Amino acid sequence: MNKPLGGPIGRRDFMIGMGSAAGISLLGGSAFAQATKPATISEAIHLGFYIPTYVAQRKGLFKKHGFDMAIKSAGGIAQPVPALLSKAAQFAVTGTGMSVNATVEGAQMINIAKIVGYISVWVVAKPGVKFDSVDDFKGKRIATLKYPSNTFTTPTYAMKVIGGYDPEANGVKFLQLPFGAQLQAVADGRADVATVFEWDASIAETQFGLKTVFSLGDTLGPAVFTSTFVTKDYLETNPDSVQRYCNAIAEAQKLLHEDPKVFLEVSTLEFPQIDPKVIEAARARFFGKAPVVPRNPIITEQEWKTIISHEDGAGTIRKQLPFSQMVNNTFAEKAAKEFGLA
Repeated sequence: MNKPLGGPIGRRDFMIGMGSAAGISLLGGSAFAQATKPATISEAIHLGFYIPTYVAQRKGLFKKHGFDMAIKSAGGIAQPVPALLSKAAQFAVTGTGMSVNATVEGAQMINIAKIVGYISVWVVAKPGVKFDSVDDFKGKRIATLKYPSNTFTTPTYAMKVIGGYDPEANGVKFLQLPFGAQLQAVADGRADVATVFEWDASIAETQFGLKTVFSLGDTLGPAVFTSTFVTKDYLETNPDSVQRYCNAIAEAQKLLHEDPKVFLEVSTLEFPQIDPKVIEAARARFFGKAPVVPRNPIITEQEWKTIISHEDGAGTIRKQLPFSQMVNNTFAEKAAKEFGLA
């Protein structure tokens, strides 16, 4: 995503017991509201990509399923891991590869829900720039965020693996820039293209007169770009809480796909600094051919293979680990059947 690895441990409280809700059915969502309990999501940073969690929060779905949920930004993609290990949070929402790195280092993590369904990086350029495939990166100056941001690692991976060529040998130059500087670099001619997330792709279109010319997500295919994971110990000792979480996420994803107003409403509340016109412009990429927002939280084996191949090729994971070890779809499948979309 877009922050260096490593950093301070989180600072939130561990979940308390279920109390009077202990005997309630795992799928009886409406009954859960009778006895909510505190819980915390540690998210990497505050991103529009994570809209299912914000909808679950803002539309009362976490509360419906038994949680008094807090969402706390950790300040980087690796930071939710120490938050889980210190029991300051129960659920991590961040780059899926972070669950692999933590497990390789001895802290077994289990992925339970898909939050972002494609590697959501777009290429923006001035109008008239031809860009039809990863071959069109050749000879170009690319404005990115700093490594290990996916704005840097994803185009590098695409060139090497999809395109089959070495970027440096083919005249590609990267301009690794701080937040907010990529679009200006294209506008003033220092870069030919920029590789960006949302909201930047829509800011490029609405405020800089640039065009979104290529989707790397389309090229790479469906992937579990962002997941929710928990510690193995938490899953084994709190399966009811894991189910409730997946129920809320499945309902949020269904609501986002069925009611177009929800995306604009919740995104505007979560990101008041972003012009609503930018949010509206982003809708097509969030729900288009390569949708950022999944239809349900189930993680497929192919989505796992795609992201792990990407992360391994980009050098951001220490080792590839198998789907069977790292993913438990039991809870997401139940949630999708009862509350979500097929």
